[in-house]
Amino acid sequence: MSDLEALKKEAAVRAVALVDSGMRVGLGTGSTAKYAIEELGRRLAGGELSGIVGVATSEASDVLARQVGVPVEPLDPRPLDIAIDGADEIDPRLNLIKGLGGALLREKLTEVQARRLVIIADHTKIVTRLGEKAPLPVEIARFGFLSTIERLRELGLGGRLRQPGAQPYLTDNGNYIFDAQLPAAFEPEEMQRQLKGTLGVVETGLFLGMAERAFVAAPDGVRELTRE
Repeated sequence: MSDLEALKKEAAVRAVALVDSGMRVGLGTGSTAKYAIEELGRRLAGGELSGIVGVATSEASDVLARQVGVPVEPLDPRPLDIAIDGADEIDPRLNLIKGLGGALLREKLTEVQARRLVIIADHTKIVTRLGEKAPLPVEIARFGFLSTIERLRELGLGGRLRQPGAQPYLTDNGNYIFDAQLPAAFEPEEMQRQLKGTLGVVETGLFLGMAERAFVAAPDGVRELTRE
């Protein structure tokens, strides 16, 4: 394990330290969030935690949670005590871009019900503005997707349909993802409003005003950031 991977694991351990017995926990998706799921499983197996119920944000996280002994239930209207997840970009206000792993819809549906959203990431995800490094994943309906993409371009967005092989990428929900290139200057809240009002858009990877804190792995250690 590289030094950075070890620090990402440490960031996950610090996030899981916020979990108490009896909590309902949102289980994130991706290479960093997996460390949190594994740490939850370790603490349950060691008797440090009990009565934990996980709600997974993807089929992959559901499978991993069951493998490491974390009980999993479907999402229902009850609130979650905490959700722990990764992010593709984190701005100074702890606004996020998420969805490069393809689970943005289930992540948002789950994490909007969490009393606390805690992010774990490495320092390369820190940006001065959203869209600085990563595209914005936009989940779109398969039916009429070319027309939806034209509507997105009319909003001034560049980008392309996610297609890693011969066929477009398919989310766990059976939708496509358009990886949008954001303009150099935009207001995240206004962009979210415009995208959500665009016919054919299911959800966006803008997670605004949701994260309470972030544990960020950097070469000099793990930093804790909080939203003011």
